[in-house]
Amino acid sequence: MNSCSRRSFLKKSTALAAASVLGIDALSAATLKQPIGLQLYSVRNLLPKNFQGTLDQLAAAGYKEVEAAGYLGKTAADFGNALQKAGLKCISTHHALTELKSQLSQLIEYSQALGLEYMICSWAGVHRDPSRTGELNLDDWRYVADQFNAIGQKIKAAGMTFGYHNHTIEFGTENGVVFFDELLKRTDPKLVCFEMDCGWVVAGGHNPVEYLSKSPDRFPLFHIKDLVKGPDGKWRNVVMGKGSIDYKPILRAATGLKHYFIEQEEFQEDPMTELRQDADFIRSLNF
Repeated sequence: MNSCSRRSFLKKSTALAAASVLGIDALSAATLKQPIGLQLYSVRNLLPKNFQGTLDQLAAAGYKEVEAAGYLGKTAADFGNALQKAGLKCISTHHALTELKSQLSQLIEYSQALGLEYMICSWAGVHRDPSRTGELNLDDWRYVADQFNAIGQKIKAAGMTFGYHNHTIEFGTENGVVFFDELLKRTDPKLVCFEMDCGWVVAGGHNPVEYLSKSPDRFPLFHIKDLVKGPDGKWRNVVMGKGSIDYKPILRAATGLKHYFIEQEEFQEDPMTELRQDADFIRSLNF
């Protein structure tokens, strides 16, 4: 072995040894190949004050893709032009089921004008019996699933994909049936996908890996957030890497992932500073 080859071998051996000490499999470590995305709900208080400036700052922080959470009264042309100027691409949007049921044609038209790939239901909240109020029961969730199939068919015909974003209520149960499991079972995979909010799955008492290992292709979209559980039992959103969620096994199981969006819903310091820290964490994450 010549001196150059020996030095190269020693460097590789040292790196592998260090990785072993740190508990990292250097031969299989991976990073997210998808562009860094942000759910714009994270900057809901900044956008109305300085729409273009906020988008520009997000791009400077390393974000490439975004998901809309309302359009602030802007036309699709104005919204799209601002994104293009910042160098951001809008992949999907969020709408409550009540909006989708009452304004679907208009929302589809707006989404098409923006060139979106996905339209996501961010909140179900619709009872089978309109006279009922309060939390949804199993019968309500079955009704919601049927609504999703019908809406998904129309959105597919418009050239996009329809999906549902979970919170924690979907992990309630009735007669041993988990509502989220019923949604997965009752919706047509050709018409309805799921945007897994990993943080809320954990807060709902479940492990994202369990769902991803069974049907990874049903979860092409992710919301990525980190949480800590306070003494009062409530979960609090924190900067990525400062909470309790280990994303490495989740991301290893996410073989169907196409896009992900960081979502930080509350901040302890300057929001843009913390969002830069979120992006930095994702860039440095090996799994």
